[in-house]
Amino acid sequence: MIHKNFHTKKPFFVAEISANHNGSLKNAKKLIYIAKKYGANAVKLQTYTPETMTINSHRNEFKIKDGLWKGQTLWKLYEEAQTPFEWQKELFDYAKKLKITCFSSPFDDTAVDLLESIGCPFYKLASFEMTDIPLIKKISSTKKPMIISTGMADLKEIDLAFNTAKKNGCKDIALLYCVSNYPSKPSDFNFHNIKILKERYNCKVGFSDHSTDNKIVAAAVASGADIIEKHIALAGQKKGLDIAFSLKGMEIANYSKTIEETYLLMGKNFFYRNKSESNSLKFRRSIYVIKDIKKGEKFSKKNIKVIRPGYGVEPKYFEKLIKKKSLFDIKSQTPIKRSLLKKLKISI
Repeated sequence: MIHKNFHTKKPFFVAEISANHNGSLKNAKKLIYIAKKYGANAVKLQTYTPETMTINSHRNEFKIKDGLWKGQTLWKLYEEAQTPFEWQKELFDYAKKLKITCFSSPFDDTAVDLLESIGCPFYKLASFEMTDIPLIKKISSTKKPMIISTGMADLKEIDLAFNTAKKNGCKDIALLYCVSNYPSKPSDFNFHNIKILKERYNCKVGFSDHSTDNKIVAAAVASGADIIEKHIALAGQKKGLDIAFSLKGMEIANYSKTIEETYLLMGKNFFYRNKSESNSLKFRRSIYVIKDIKKGEKFSKKNIKVIRPGYGVEPKYFEKLIKKKSLFDIKSQTPIKRSLLKKLKISI
């Protein structure tokens, strides 16, 4: 069983702060506040420093050559994007005060140690760290639940990460289907992957959303996603390393509503008809008398007919009635009832 927080009827909605605080502790707290206000079940941080991610090098391979962060070095990117270690306890405490779950993605052993010291309830392994087997072992050693994001990974790589976590003490694992392309386009997705992951690993499977269209999350929920993760920003926010694929202010509430409404549309996992449809049954066809019938007279195509409305018996009894003798007089425009079928010994 995955962490108790994931036992929600609708998908568990995680609001990712990432770098959208823009270096401001005050903004980070505002993001936690709006996550709670607009319907997220949890808020997620990222726990790293530039030193734990890379080295301060200007060599060509340390420069980002395309995409949203083109032109930056890895060091500069992580220096700007980090949520400083010294903020993390204060942010966890603030989330607790607001009664919203807070957890984080650690990116090295020191991050795990810090998060353990402040009571992180469970962990997220980022897609880019999915092949970091030592880190998976470190997180697993806490015995706490882990969400593993699977962007870029093939099934062999997911097998290795999943099995490593299991073997090293993590009993509660959820996977996230993720497209590591920023922002992601509709053509990037294959939501059959959610079903494939559920069947292969027999665990909760969610979706990490880097798109800019709520139809994408609706498709994920319809495909069975148990957890939804999405980056958030403040209302009207223009600046931010992740702003291009982040929900801003009230967009979070609309996104949460899309999750809930799509989940409700999917309904139950068995064939089901809502009772509201019963009012429409009267517009089905049924068998009616269309010409007065005398006692002893045979039913024929001249005196009974399958028509609307549906107050008589179903059309499937029409052929069984033909050539049977009526047991009493029946007026035209009268529906044939089940009681008559029983008297005529027609099986119902």
